[in-house]
Amino acid sequence: MSDSCENERGKRIVVQPDGPYLVHGHVPLVRKRQVVSEHGEPLTWEKEGALAVPESYSLCRCGQSRRKPFCDGTHSEIDFDGTETAPTSVTAERQVRCPGGQHIEVKSDASLCMNAGFCRNRQATIEELVPETEDIGVRSQVIAMVERCPSGSLTYAMEREGPDIEPDLPQQVAVVTEMTSQGPIEGPLWVTGNIPIERADGQPFETRNRVTLCGCGRSKIKPLCDGTHRPSDAGEAEEA
Repeated sequence: MSDSCENERGKRIVVQPDGPYLVHGHVPLVRKRQVVSEHGEPLTWEKEGALAVPESYSLCRCGQSRRKPFCDGTHSEIDFDGTETAPTSVTAERQVRCPGGQHIEVKSDASLCMNAGFCRNRQATIEELVPETEDIGVRSQVIAMVERCPSGSLTYAMEREGPDIEPDLPQQVAVVTEMTSQGPIEGPLWVTGNIPIERADGQPFETRNRVTLCGCGRSKIKPLCDGTHRPSDAGEAEEA
């Protein structure tokens, strides 16, 4: 494909059959770290820097590359199975409304959840906080929880059946580091800014503002992350 055709199509990510993610359109690649409290509760994200990338580049999907986050061809040596099993329906068809919201509607799509932990702390879960959103402080806390959810599993609107409000996120791919009780671990590839993702199996894939792609090769909902990369107790807030 010529450079002019590439430029016309713009930014996009193409999943290769049993291979890497091909990123086109000079999409910025950055590193982000999860910021947690002294008790291990996820609070926000911190950008740690950017990686130099060309117009197009390939990112590891099998989790075994020796030059991660970039692909080095190891997937072909280990017979990586990248079969895609993520749902192809749109998230609006799968969302469930969290009951009890006051002046806000919070919806959850459990099929996208990768258990990043921003939806809970030692005091309460987001489901417990939503009925208390008559209080503007609680409402602001709920909005912050939703907007920091990397997978887009959680969304919110300011009125019943109103349009979802999405955080204003840059078009980029972030190589994520998560903080766990066992120390920092490699997280998913976090795609933001409504970058189209083309599945290898040819099935349509909804373009969303927040998407977490599997980088360990073990997810049960490829190409999306399901949290399998994380130790079983990771993401759980430490006891007080």
